Amino acid sequence: MSFRVGLVQMRPVLGDVAENARRHVMWVEKAKGAGCDLVVFPELSLTGYLLKDLAVDCARMVEDREVRQVIQASRHADIVFGMVEMTKRYTLYNTALYVSGGEVVYRHHKVYPPTYGMFEESRYFGRGKRVRAFDAPGGRFGLMICEDAWHPSVPYILNEDGAMVLIIPSASPARPAVGERVGSQETWYRTLRTYAQLFGVYVLFANRVGIEDGVAFYGGSAVVDPFGEIIAAAPEFEETLLVADVHEEVLQRSRLTTPLGRDEQLDVTVRELGRIYEGCYGGGRSSESF
Repeated sequence: MSFRVGLVQMRPVLGDVAENARRHVMWVEKAKGAGCDLVVFPELSLTGYLLKDLAVDCARMVEDREVRQVIQASRHADIVFGMVEMTKRYTLYNTALYVSGGEVVYRHHKVYPPTYGMFEESRYFGRGKRVRAFDAPGGRFGLMICEDAWHPSVPYILNEDGAMVLIIPSASPARPAVGERVGSQETWYRTLRTYAQLFGVYVLFANRVGIEDGVAFYGGSAVVDPFGEIIAAAPEFEETLLVADVHEEVLQRSRLTTPLGRDEQLDVTVRELGRIYEGCYGGGRSSESF
């Protein structure tokens, strides 16, 4: 399952789906020229992030022209990209698609759209109800969107479902600096390295850049190996293509050296979570009383 990945640290044009689709194809061509087998774009890369009421205007079905334009580009390399998806029941989701060979391999609806502080995603988007790993030409992957990664249950489930590579498209804004780095970048790097080392997986973090409605997105995209080492990192606040290689032998060495997955007792986890869930909901207690 060794392959070369390109993380596209781009600046989407807010609300301009057609222009962003054109830029996706351009970036895929550039990544293919760099020998990339997989190209990962940030969260909501096809629309921009701070859409608010523009979400409805920017929503597309997978069959729509601009989305198909990007999907067709996956004949040259596999692609992960973000969009506002409208379902046939006219529900909007913050969606990431994994596409390959001109077809959709997997779609992930963001499970935890944040609604606190500057974030108000739940006003516009439904909540995803599925967390699953999936097989693609490069191996077995797990897909999360930004805030999903701040809920440890999500990477845990993906790991137990056999994911060898975790992909995290993100639209993370800059926070106050910590030392020489943007504060949010430092926090993200600690989290990414922890997941990589605990689960023995590669982690691919594609974050955007640019400014929307006065909010700056810092970039800092990164690839972390299964030992928790950052093997490639993009600069802050610059559009760029970050290229790195994923090696199966590194995964193998990590899991043989520290066999945490072998020793995981999933039955214990399921049983105890069932007990907690039953106590919270089955016994008449509300989630607020937990």
